[in-house]
Amino acid sequence: MNTITTRTAQPTQDGAGVKIRRINDANGQLDPFLMVDELKSNVKDDYIGGFPPHPHRGFETLTYLLHGGLRHRDSEGHQGGVGSGGAQWMRAGRGVVHSEMPTTDSNGLHGFQVWINLPARLKMSDPTYRDLQGEDIPEMSFAGGSARLIADQWVFNGETGQGALDTLGDGAGMADLRIDAGATVQVVLPAGYRLQAYIYEGQVRTADGQSHGDGTLVLLPQTGDTVALDAVEAAGLLLLAGRPLGEPIAYGGPFVMNTPAEIQQAIRDYQSGRMGTL
Repeated sequence: MNTITTRTAQPTQDGAGVKIRRINDANGQLDPFLMVDELKSNVKDDYIGGFPPHPHRGFETLTYLLHGGLRHRDSEGHQGGVGSGGAQWMRAGRGVVHSEMPTTDSNGLHGFQVWINLPARLKMSDPTYRDLQGEDIPEMSFAGGSARLIADQWVFNGETGQGALDTLGDGAGMADLRIDAGATVQVVLPAGYRLQAYIYEGQVRTADGQSHGDGTLVLLPQTGDTVALDAVEAAGLLLLAGRPLGEPIAYGGPFVMNTPAEIQQAIRDYQSGRMGTL
C-alpha cells in the first residue's frame, strides 16, 4: 500500500440488536486487523440487549470504552467487567464462547470493538482473557495532544510510552489519541508497521492534504517511519498499528481461519460443544 486510502463506517446491528457502525474486510486491506466497530448511543434500547453467548476462533478481540460499562463471561471460566476508560482483551485462539453485556447502570455507551487476526501458528492457542480498568491504562501528554496507551509501544512528538498490554496479536498496538485544534502530532512507527486511524471526533488532515472526519478509518502507507496527523479541529482518534501478517484469510461469521476447510471444522467443533458452553 503506497497511497493513503479511507474506509467509511457503515451502520448495522449485531448481538441482540445493538446498533453499531462497522468497518470490516476479508481481503487483507486492514491486515493485521479484521474489523473495527464503533458502539455509540445514549438511547438504552440501542445497546442494552448486548452480545449474548456466541463463539469465536482464530483471532483476538479488544473492546475499549470511552463511556459506559460492559461485563464479560466465557466458557473458560473467565469473568470481568470494565467501565468508562477501560478495556477487555480476549484471545479466542482454538475456540471460546463468550458474552459481553452492558451494565444496567450505564447511562449511554460509547466504545469500540476491534478484531485482531492471529497468524496460523497461533490460531489454535489457548483462550485467554484480561480486563483493564481505566486507571490501568497509561496516559501521556505531549506538545499538541495526549494519548491513552492500550497496547504496545508508541512515540508521539518525540515522547515514548508503553501500553497496558505488551502487544496485540503477533505484534500490533492500539492507542486513543487526542489532538488539540490546529496541532500536529508526529507518530513514529516501527519498521514494517502500518498505521490506521479511526476518527471518532473532529477532523484530521493527512499528508496528502485531504481532511477526514467522524466515522472514517484512514489507512496510511506502510513506511515504518513517521506519520504526521494535523487536527483541523480538536480530534479524537483510535490508532491501530501493526505489521501485516500476509496470510490467507477465511471468514466464517464468528470464526477467522486460513482456509474454508478450517472454517468448516470450527463450525463442527462449536456445534459438538468442543468450544464449551456458557
